[in-house]
Amino acid sequence: MKLNKILVSQPKPASDKSPYFDIARKYGVEIDFKQFIQIEALSAKEFRAQHIDLTEFTAIVFTSRHAIDHFFGLCAELRVQVPETMKYFCISETISLYIQKYVQYRKRKVFFGTNGKMDTLLPLMVKHKNEKYFVPMSSVHNDEIATMLDGAGLQHTEGVMYRTVSRMFEKGELEGYDMMIFFSPSGIVSLKENLPNFVQGDMQIACFGPSTATAIKEAGLRLDLEAPTSEAPSMTMALEQYLAKTNK
Repeated sequence: MKLNKILVSQPKPASDKSPYFDIARKYGVEIDFKQFIQIEALSAKEFRAQHIDLTEFTAIVFTSRHAIDHFFGLCAELRVQVPETMKYFCISETISLYIQKYVQYRKRKVFFGTNGKMDTLLPLMVKHKNEKYFVPMSSVHNDEIATMLDGAGLQHTEGVMYRTVSRMFEKGELEGYDMMIFFSPSGIVSLKENLPNFVQGDMQIACFGPSTATAIKEAGLRLDLEAPTSEAPSMTMALEQYLAKTNK
């Protein structure tokens, strides 16, 4: 089935050099960008209710830019001064570089994984096994990270610092697409909340990440394209390979 119109559940790329635009031109498809979720900060009062003392920790684990923004935002609101000795462990180099928005980047204090997953970050954390780790999380999360850190025998605490809520669309706004691409389980929740009687039919569904793939299947939907794979480590690469077959 030839694809003509694709919806990517992310904000529109700021740069014209995004691979999505190259793909659209190369294969003659229209690609729209719409966020399916919204991120909201927890108030200082809501965070205090978790009874977490942020001054106890010597290292922070960041899994997203949202986690960085809301960690430093809540620290400021709570008047918690983050010490210069704090170490930061990030699941990717891209996320680690984002820390520069808030603190001076010191290589000896910042560590990052190589593939955007915890499995390459964990060995670095184990090398610093005496640290007390704090993991800022969304209200929508699973226990995967906590289980991994438990298994490695690390001292850690998880705390919710922001909430993920569904964005509600106008009637008909999600109609007419040949493919939708999702990047988190929350996006699938949003799809179901916006379209409770959604019937997939011929529409293709693609996703990035195993947790998103699981959420799609658990929602009773058909998953047509999944990334990352060894042949396609990014969503854009997977999409291009897919379109090379469907849009010959």
